[in-house]
Amino acid sequence: MQSRVESAYFVVVRRGKTPQLTPPQHGGARFTDTRSRFYLQRIFLMVIRSRGAESLHRWPDDLEWRRKNRLVTTIRRYVAIGDSSTEGLEDPDGNGGYRGWADRLAQHIADAQDEPLEYANLAIRGLRMKEIRTSQLDDALGMRPDLLTVFGGVNDLIGGPCDFDSIRADYVIIFGQARSQGATVLTFTMPDPAAINPLGRYWRDRAAKLNTIIRTEAERHGVVVMDFERYPVATDPRLWFEDHLHGNELGHRTVAAALAWRLSVDGFDEGWAELPEGDSAWPKGREKMRGDRTVRRRVPRPHTHLGRCRAG
Repeated sequence: MQSRVESAYFVVVRRGKTPQLTPPQHGGARFTDTRSRFYLQRIFLMVIRSRGAESLHRWPDDLEWRRKNRLVTTIRRYVAIGDSSTEGLEDPDGNGGYRGWADRLAQHIADAQDEPLEYANLAIRGLRMKEIRTSQLDDALGMRPDLLTVFGGVNDLIGGPCDFDSIRADYVIIFGQARSQGATVLTFTMPDPAAINPLGRYWRDRAAKLNTIIRTEAERHGVVVMDFERYPVATDPRLWFEDHLHGNELGHRTVAAALAWRLSVDGFDEGWAELPEGDSAWPKGREKMRGDRTVRRRVPRPHTHLGRCRAG
């Protein structure tokens, strides 16, 4: 596969050290396309054209060797693709941006190994599954990751007509191409939306179909799945932001710990699945109505990207 990426710069995550999210200085660099300017805003990745490609590691091209190394003990390069969940919405980093479970997972991996980890997050809020595949997959695979995480489809479920055949095809392509390149691929299912969102009962059946697609195609392609639908903690309201759509800080921490456990990262067990102590009920009656009205007033204008506008 010929990638559009000629040179990629990653955040280098080291054991016990929070990465300095500062883009490298590189004279004469220019962006390859419009989307790359958004990546610069994210600071996690700059995709640029440059002569400095010697800084990239050269990985073995023996696909049989890479296929046998599916659950690698040392992960040198991790790339995340997806929508607002992977981007990290509602897990503030304290500097006006977001951190999220993917950043936290990268830190967990780096803390558990001697080698530093190169990490890039390509996720953009609001994208449907097909948009994730067409706008992120080629760039991600061009970076030759040891680990690729992917999750999407929720915007398809809540955004009007939903083409499950198309969603399945997108997952097949992503799983198949990443696995044929030898990458470990990690994904997860979504919990019961009816237990999280007041409107979730209207797309509960859709969520079940999406989870079935993820499980079926993951098993077929040798992809690692974290099946959140089967864990009660995933619907605990204390893990969810007030919009009932995105995880809060605790939610992103829990997802990161669960994925680290599923990858068998040293130091992680199934303790993440224990329900926190205290009241786990959603607010009721007038208290809930007041809270929902407040959330609606706080919701920012939808993120705009390449002329399209859709809630994340």
